[in-house]
Parts: sequence; structure tokens; C-alpha cells
Amino acid sequence: MHKDIIIALDFPSGAEALSFLDRFHAGEKPYVKIGMELFYAEGPDMVRKIKDRGHKIFLDLKLHDIPNTVKRAMGVLSRLDVDMVNLHAAGASEMMRAALEGLTRPDGTRPLLIAVTQLTSTDPQTLKNELLIDLPMEEAVLSYAKNAAASGLDGVVCSPLEAAGVKAACGGGFFTVTPGVRFADGDAGDQKRVMTPERAGTSGCDYLVMGRPITQAEDPVAAYRRAVREFIGE
Repeated sequence: MHKDIIIALDFPSGAEALSFLDRFHAGEKPYVKIGMELFYAEGPDMVRKIKDRGHKIFLDLKLHDIPNTVKRAMGVLSRLDVDMVNLHAAGASEMMRAALEGLTRPDGTRPLLIAVTQLTSTDPQTLKNELLIDLPMEEAVLSYAKNAAASGLDGVVCSPLEAAGVKAACGGGFFTVTPGVRFADGDAGDQKRVMTPERAGTSGCDYLVMGRPITQAEDPVAAYRRAVREFIGE
């Protein structure tokens, strides 16, 4: 499984996102994530502009609705030529199977489809007291991951702390996308379940999603290259 760093373009405007990408030289095209903030601000045109620049795109909209609604929405997203999309595993198996059907184009191709297990801002106390899931975090994440795998999805979003368990339960070909990654000398911010890029590289993580540690760094390009070096060893 190819490993990569995905930069979260969590900017309030397209101009800021494109200006950030302009920092990289012409031959350096990092994988990027377009989340709700940027997508809601700029719409599908921003996806097309960044794709036209040659970047792989993870469109992070976390769909979660009744199966038919998600199926139809995925049909629209499949036309944007992104590389990866996601939904919430909490929507259950019927919704995930419907999403996969909607995402698949007439020629049989589709973006990768992954499911969010538990947000990395959720700690065990919140899981139990507010979400009323009376299981250890790892067991809850593994249950969602197994449902996603059984529904035909390609992988899950989980914290780096659960990635190895997901691999063991769902197989090496079922990939993990892991936010909650911070440099050893960085601030964890609002993330509760975190790991360094170096540790993540040996913990079953396939893709690391990193936003603020790169985008808010004094030298974002250097921070990106540091992440790649620590995670992949390049």
C-alpha cells in the first residue's frame, strides 16, 4: 500500500487555498484534502481548479443521511473526478452500500470510498457519556471498520492509535486515513488521540491527513517535506 501525506486545505477562501499551493514548485504536487469549509465557500469549481493543477484530491464532506439521499449525492460527487470521498460509518451498512452504488460510474470506475469511524476530537469519556457507546474506543472503531469492509468500502478514517487494529481486523489491503497527527514539538490543538508522523509510519497508517502543522507553519513547504520524511522516510 502506497503511503502519502494529505494536506488539509482548511482555508476560508479559494484565493487563500490557491495561494498556499503556489508555494510548492511546479513538480511538487501534494495530495490535498478539501473539506467542508473550503467546499461550502467555493463549491465544485474549487475542486476542478485544484484538480486541473495536477493534485490528487480527498473530498472530505462526511456524508451521513438516508441511503437514497447519500446514493444520489455520491452520484454527483463522482463527476468531480476526485480521488477519494468519505461518509460516516454511523450511517450503517445500507447507507454505505448505497453510497458505493451511487459513486460507481457507468464505466465501472469510481473514487476511493472511506468511512469515518470516530472523530479524533472524540475522547473515551465523550464516547460513553454523550454518544452512549459503552465500549472501549478501539472496539467501537473496529466495529465500524468491520461494517465498512463488509459493505465493500476501501478503508476508514481513524486515529493513528487504532490503525494497526483496523489492519489486523480487516486485512492489509483495507487502508487507513489518519488525522490527529502532530510533530513531536507541535501543539495537539483540539485533537485528543494523536501520534507523530514517525510513529504513524510504523503503526498501520497509509495516509496521514495534516492541516495546521503544515498550513500554519512558518515554512509550510519545509513542514510538508518534514512530514513526508518522517512518515515515509523519503
